[in-house]
Amino acid sequence: MSFNIGDYVTRKSYNNDIIFKIVKIEEDLYYLEGKNTRLCADAMVEDLELSHENDDEEFLKKIEIPELERDDYFYLPGKILHIDGDQEYLNRCLSYYNKCNIMAAGVLEKEENMSKNMSTWLREYNPDIVVITGHDAYYRKRGNRDNLSSYKNSKYFVDSVKAARLYEKSHEKLIVIAGGCQSNYEELIKAGANFASSPKRINIHALDPAIIATKMGFSDINKDISLKNILENTKYGSSGIGGIITKGTMHIGYPR
Repeated sequence: MSFNIGDYVTRKSYNNDIIFKIVKIEEDLYYLEGKNTRLCADAMVEDLELSHENDDEEFLKKIEIPELERDDYFYLPGKILHIDGDQEYLNRCLSYYNKCNIMAAGVLEKEENMSKNMSTWLREYNPDIVVITGHDAYYRKRGNRDNLSSYKNSKYFVDSVKAARLYEKSHEKLIVIAGGCQSNYEELIKAGANFASSPKRINIHALDPAIIATKMGFSDINKDISLKNILENTKYGSSGIGGIITKGTMHIGYPR
């Protein structure tokens, strides 16, 4: 069977567990990006199977759209800057922010170039929350999981977090959410991220960084967040994303 760029496929050798989109073909080698997971992979043509299923319906139904009590108070949620290495995922996240009625700007950039422009973007958009995400993968054949060279893009995410922290050192003045599928969680937290993937080196959902960002945007600036509750809103919970306890970014005013 022949496949084309743009086709959705699964891998037989992995029990057809994840739906991928074909993004590049070199003879019989197919390069893949997850449809709903921020994962890069490749496979030989004989391992592929065409997919027409949606592996995501149940999770999408469970995603909560934050609602604020419209009483005598008014609310000023935090502003989000979302930097993404994938155009489709960026569009989906921006659509999610729009549904949640939270102010968000999006930037598309290759993972390896993100750190170079970080300070410029932060000055331009002046966000309370910055999301640094895209595709990643842990390659076991390259070595130990603690080694950044064992990952597709974790090094670039780490460099980008460090660049963000050079701009703003405080973890409460700038919330940093970083990583993709299977990213080096420990190094991202060490670099200065408030939230990062992936503690168990598993895949994360395309919307997971946006879900965390939105929750932080609607959390009271004067109160510590409920870290466990926020992580439970993502598809794989604390196995996919972890973080540190910090305060929210939303100001609350009176009278309305």
